[in-house]
This record gives sequence, structure tokens and C-alpha cells, in this order.
Amino acid sequence: MTRDITRRPLLGALLGLLAGPLRAGPASAPATAAPSTYQDITWAHLTPMGWDPLKRFRAMKLDRLSDLNPRTQALMDEMREAFDNAPLVNTLDGQAVRLPGYVVPLQGDAQGLREFLLVPYFGACIHTPPPPANQIIHVHLAQPTRGLRAMDAVWASGRLHVDRQPSDMGMSGYRLDAALAAPYNGAPR
Repeated sequence: MTRDITRRPLLGALLGLLAGPLRAGPASAPATAAPSTYQDITWAHLTPMGWDPLKRFRAMKLDRLSDLNPRTQALMDEMREAFDNAPLVNTLDGQAVRLPGYVVPLQGDAQGLREFLLVPYFGACIHTPPPPANQIIHVHLAQPTRGLRAMDAVWASGRLHVDRQPSDMGMSGYRLDAALAAPYNGAPR
């Protein structure tokens, strides 16, 4: 008998995080050097070597839990706590970097988008639970930018800072200041 996890949102979210990569989509930067002063990085650079946020959950038989089981909610709370307190890479603090990702809008007006979260895979923070804090960057654009919408794929560049900040959409571990966002086209501009 097959279990339908689509009707079990808490368990489905946890199983999806266990099965899916933390770094997907346009998150892998091309190997070619960019003709700018920004260092191209990937999402893997933002995660300390050897850190596995899901290690504790891998041996569990999560498919046997129901969303109605109190243990399921306790596991989700435990996972969220681990993700929100994910370790950061302090050596990146102050570096001028560029990386691709997806837009989760935070603040904007008629002039354009001013702040957004940059996430490594489509749907993060909107259609799925937020990834670990070390996989979310709070982007502060240098100038309001028009035309950016939720889940647009972009290259974001600016000065990266280690700065854990909560938002309604998730806990970010990094901040990108004086940033620029350009449409992702598969290659650096």
C-alpha cells in the first residue's frame, strides 16, 4: 500500500527536505571567471564543510508518521530550530561576491523592489519550508529595481556579511549590501 504524503503537509515537507538537495536550480555558478570585481561563489560556499542539518533525521522511519501524530510536529519544530541556527562561514564576511538564486520579495514600492531573500531553489520560503539560514541571503539592493517578481532567477552581487536576521519568510544567515540583481541567463554578466 502506498502512502499519500501530499495530504500530510508537515510530513511531506520534512520528507521533501530529506530527499531534496539543499542547493539546486541556478545555484551552481559556471566555472568561467566573471569580468568583474565580484568573486563568483556557489551555495556550497555558504555552508561549513561537513555540516549536515538532516543527519539526525536520516535513520528515522518518517513515512510511518502521520501529521496528526504529536511527534511529527515535534520533529518539524526540531528541524526548524536546527535550520534557523545553521552554522555560517565567517571567512566570507565582507567579501564582494556574486551568486545565482531565486527572489523572495520582502520590501518594495512603486519605485521597485528594495529588499528580497535570495534562496538556492525554486519555491523555497514560499511553496516549501525555508532552507537552513546558511542557505538564505537577505539582499539590500543599491537602488530600487523594477521587474523583479517572486521566484525570478537572478544573479545577485554585492558585499556579503554574516548577519542572522529573521523575516516573515525565513531566517537568513547572510546579508548582501549595495547589491545588484540581474536576470539569470546561465552565465555571469
